[in-house]
Amino acid sequence: MIQARRRARQALVQAVYQWQLSGQNLIEIDAQFAEEHAGSKTDMGYFRENFFGLAKNLDVVDAALLPCLERTIDEVNPVERAILRLGVYELIYRPELHYRIVLNESIDLAKRFGADQGHRYVNGVLDSAAKTLRASEFGQSRPGN
Repeated sequence: MIQARRRARQALVQAVYQWQLSGQNLIEIDAQFAEEHAGSKTDMGYFRENFFGLAKNLDVVDAALLPCLERTIDEVNPVERAILRLGVYELIYRPELHYRIVLNESIDLAKRFGADQGHRYVNGVLDSAAKTLRASEFGQSRPGN
């Protein structure tokens, strides 16, 4: 399940990036990714829930993200913007995931898809967001995945 979710997050970063840059219809992007990942071990249910959930709640996600940025959301590198939006979405709407899991997965995504050293930026921004969005979890020991 962990690998299936990791694959879903990788696809999500690509889908959100595509959506941000093209403004393409969400259903078309979803269909494209469903076709590309048919028969794979990607958790497409998780992909869809997060993709459509992020789009529906983008204003809430961006509002939570903005205080953690030193610039506007549109000035953030588009790949890192997609990763940050996904990370904040999971911090807000996926309380079953410990914040450290969200941060670690986001950092891994930034290392894979982002600019050189972009993972440090993602880590700093999401750590700041988590301190506000998941304040009750700080100081707790790390749960198992």
